[in-house]
Amino acid sequence: MNELVIRADGVELATQSFGNPAQPPILLIMGGMASMLWWPEEFCRRLAARGRFVIRYDQRDSGLSTKYPPGRPGYGFDDAVEDALRVLDGYRITAAHVAGFSQGGMVGQGTALKHLERVLSLTAISTSPVGVDRSSLPESDKAWLEHMAVDVDWSDRAEAVAYCLEDARLIAGTTHPFDKAETRAFIERDFDRSGGYLSATNHSVLFKIGKAWQGRLHEIKAPLLVIHGTADAIFPVEHGMALSEAVAGARLLKLKGGGHELNPGDWDRIVEAIAEHTGSKRAVDRR
Repeated sequence: MNELVIRADGVELATQSFGNPAQPPILLIMGGMASMLWWPEEFCRRLAARGRFVIRYDQRDSGLSTKYPPGRPGYGFDDAVEDALRVLDGYRITAAHVAGFSQGGMVGQGTALKHLERVLSLTAISTSPVGVDRSSLPESDKAWLEHMAVDVDWSDRAEAVAYCLEDARLIAGTTHPFDKAETRAFIERDFDRSGGYLSATNHSVLFKIGKAWQGRLHEIKAPLLVIHGTADAIFPVEHGMALSEAVAGARLLKLKGGGHELNPGDWDRIVEAIAEHTGSKRAVDRR
């Protein structure tokens, strides 16, 4: 694993890469309030072992990237889309495969729409379609919505960790057991590395997606793979189905009993699906 901090346009984006830079690149974009560590290191190594150059990064206000005062984010959804390109530019990569999880999947959709020539393929995991009327799609699970309404003192490490642990439990799937001890230890490590989660609350701004993105999913030209758990408590599986139906030629992989997570029990299927999806013979395009 190699680390690189990309500095561009007054922003610092912390990144890590795995594998051989000569292999086809795949950029991993994680979701709201989550650092790049939520793409587990072993998951990244397995993907790299399938002949991919894997890059993960901290979005603004997460991990070690640029942070803003709580409630005053100096960016929006469109900036997050451009940050994905800043990462590719930092690695001197002209075009790459892109995979996004949850809100990161929305950023991936925006990237595939705005920068068609830079996205070789798109994998959207546990996410929802951008720029469509979602009123007919199922809402998030009631228990999770009630949990989201809890007032949290994010400056209190123990309280923040306990809240995130309960969040992880609520959105876990039904097929694999929830490992409470391992999840707690991971959240504690992530909290400490990030210097706390207070700034990460700014990520709510990333869900404010402007009118310019409405009704455009049919414009995506990159091959699309949608991966979605059937027990997803945040975005029920119908969200993934709607996304796959909106893009011509898209493939949908349902994970039976899968939650809003990257559970180790599902890694083999996910890695295999992504490796197959990104297995184009196209040459690696670098500057």
